[in-house]
Amino acid sequence: MYFIVRVTASQEKITADILQNKVSKGNTDIYSIVMPFGMRGYLIVEAASEIACRDLILNEPHVKGMLAKSLDEAELDKMLTTKQTAQEIHIGDVIEFFAGPFKGYKAKVIKMDSNKDEITVELMDVAVPIPVTTKANMARIIQKANQG
Repeated sequence: MYFIVRVTASQEKITADILQNKVSKGNTDIYSIVMPFGMRGYLIVEAASEIACRDLILNEPHVKGMLAKSLDEAELDKMLTTKQTAQEIHIGDVIEFFAGPFKGYKAKVIKMDSNKDEITVELMDVAVPIPVTTKANMARIIQKANQG
């Protein structure tokens, strides 16, 4: 089973190292710890059970919690598959996130940074539209901007 662990953004490597040291010292049912590219603030832990994962992250620095739902291998593969979409996405396009913390949300692209493969978007269907910058490979275009 795979579990998504929320950690302090930019502290993923340090947290993964701390958890890996804990795994190597004890007799745990943890099989792997993954730092997914483009998913700031998250680690993926492969464990025998939810209890094993919760025991691993209990009282550790930079760990904010664990998402309630576990992932199966197919969901994990879909999440980790990177697609080069930065060249296709343009300002004004409406996109939908298929991975990451905004999964399922729709947003309008307001800025592009193709050097970093990042897009800045405004989430739709929220009370206050706040600009959010994220990796372009976590979104797909659902409506092209009017190129006129």
